[in-house]
Amino acid sequence: MRMEGEEAATAAPGQLKRALIDSSAGAIAGGISRTVTSPLDVIKIRFQVQLEPTSSWDLVRRNMTAPSKYTGMLQATKDIFREEGLPGFWRGNVPALLMVMPYTAIQFAVLHKLKTFAAGSSKAEDHIHLSPYLSYISGALAGCTATVGSYPFDLLRTILASQGEPKVYPTMRSAFVDITRTRGFRGLYAGLSPTLVEIVPYAGLQFGTYDTFKRWTMAWNHHRSSTTSFTSTDDSLSSFQLFVCGLAAGTCAKLVCHPLDVVKKRFQIEGLQRHPRYGARVEHHAYKNMVDALRRIFQVEGWAGLYKGIVPSTVKAAPAGAITFLAYEFTSDWLESILT
Repeated sequence: MRMEGEEAATAAPGQLKRALIDSSAGAIAGGISRTVTSPLDVIKIRFQVQLEPTSSWDLVRRNMTAPSKYTGMLQATKDIFREEGLPGFWRGNVPALLMVMPYTAIQFAVLHKLKTFAAGSSKAEDHIHLSPYLSYISGALAGCTATVGSYPFDLLRTILASQGEPKVYPTMRSAFVDITRTRGFRGLYAGLSPTLVEIVPYAGLQFGTYDTFKRWTMAWNHHRSSTTSFTSTDDSLSSFQLFVCGLAAGTCAKLVCHPLDVVKKRFQIEGLQRHPRYGARVEHHAYKNMVDALRRIFQVEGWAGLYKGIVPSTVKAAPAGAITFLAYEFTSDWLESILT
């Protein structure tokens, strides 16, 4: 009994240190990734909240005479730069960082804890051999926990990033006050249901496929070393290989889950003010629930409506996933070398 107590006492500081490393590395990685990819995120959000078609081809096909504000990625980039300048591409980045840094901190800390429980070991090298199903489940649970903890900042980020010039909400505080006044405290969690439904497959796919791609790359490295004169028992991957694994994981997850992200954005801006030059606003109670939103968007806007913003979203998701995982791996190793 005494020995068990001593083991628990020595294990507690180690677990605390590991949680600190994971959460700190996750927060830093998330902050870097979000800031680098912010321009693509702003363009994606503008497309997602625009009720009118987001391509010239779709305008012609639907025989619509009224113009759309944004009709392509290049056109949107030019318009935002001309009307709002370079800062327009980082609109909403402060609440985005306030959202993504605690999100990734919670996500990576919870993920490591779940993997430690599943593998029976806290060593990262033992986690890579987990079943893909356990990686998917761990990623999904970690994503859900992180989403609930950081959601209000995600909502504020969407609202600030979706507005152009002139601004409806000049500051994050003015947006927060108006939302709580018109919707109440529950308004800060508008769109949480489709977000959780989205994050389960998204986080599961992102982390599950990342582990799978890492496992495949390790196997390929071993195969390559066995067919050459150079032999190595080292399981570590190069920076480029980690980057490619993260790139592939982010792309796979985004392509599958994008329609739910569109629904989430519509719920987040539902009933809020919108300047007429940016098209029609999403009216209050426009959608009864997530299923109704999917059905109505499909009926009115077609498949293209469910995949509005897919190009900037995919272009953003791939490097965002790659940068996040790469920054996490490096920051985690650096913090571990300092603290041990």
